[in-house]
Amino acid sequence: MKKFLVIGNPIKHSLSPQLHNFWFKENNINAIYESLKLDSNQLDQLIKNLKEKKIDGVNITVPFKKEIISYLDKLSEEASAVQSVNTICLEDNKLVGYNTDIVGFELSIKETKFDLKNKNIFILGAGGVVPSIIYSLNKMNVSKIFISNRTKTKAEYLKKFYKNLTVLDWGEVPDFDMIINATSIGLNKNEKIDINFITMKNKFFYDVIYNPKETNFLQVGKKLGNKTLNGKMMFIYQASAAFNLWHKINPEINEKTIKILD
Repeated sequence: MKKFLVIGNPIKHSLSPQLHNFWFKENNINAIYESLKLDSNQLDQLIKNLKEKKIDGVNITVPFKKEIISYLDKLSEEASAVQSVNTICLEDNKLVGYNTDIVGFELSIKETKFDLKNKNIFILGAGGVVPSIIYSLNKMNVSKIFISNRTKTKAEYLKKFYKNLTVLDWGEVPDFDMIINATSIGLNKNEKIDINFITMKNKFFYDVIYNPKETNFLQVGKKLGNKTLNGKMMFIYQASAAFNLWHKINPEINEKTIKILD
C-alpha cells in the first residue's frame, strides 16, 4: 500500500486526508493519506523516508512551503518562480517540488465568474500561500495589488520579487475591489481581524481558510452585503492537481466531493 502525507504545524485543521482518501476509494487506488505535525528539525527524516520510498508523496502546508525547498533536488517552473512548494514527488529518484496553489486559486476565482482584469486587490498576510496568490493574480491581469502584514518587513520582502506590490501599514485600507485574507486569523472561530471593514461595500471578500467554513472575516463581509467565498474550492483544485501529479488521474470534482468537506 502506498502512503502519502500532508505535513504542517499546525495541521489538525487540514481536510486533505478526507479528500485524498475519498479519491483513493473512488479510483480504486491502494493507498492511504495521513496528516503529520512536524517541527523543522524533523524535515531531514521526512526527506529520508521519501528517498527510501517509505512515503510516496507529500503535501506541504504552513510553515514549511519555503523551508522545504533546500531539501529538494528540483523545482517545477511555477514553484521556482514563487519559491513555494506544496507538493513533492519522487521522479527518477529525485525529489521534485511543485506548486499547485497557483492553479487552485485561479480555478476557484474563475468558477465565481468574477473578472479580476484591471481590478485592485488587497491582500492581508505575507506568508505561506501569498506568493502563489500574487503570481496567479498577475496571470489574471489585475491592475494593482496592495498588501499588508502585521510584520511589515515580511510584506516588504515580497516586493523584491513582485514589483507591482504596494506595501501598506497594518490597519491601512486602500481602495480595492477584492480583499483576500491570507493570514491564519480565523482558524480559531473567535479570532477577529483588527481592521475596520464598515465602509467596505460591493466588494469581494475571499478567505483562504476553509475550515471553519465561515470565518469572522467572511461573516463581517456578508453582513455588509459583500460577495464572499472561502478557500474550499481553492483547496479542492490544488488537491486535484497534486493527485494528478502522483497518480496521473484527474479525480472527479462533484457535489459528493464537496459535501465530504462540509
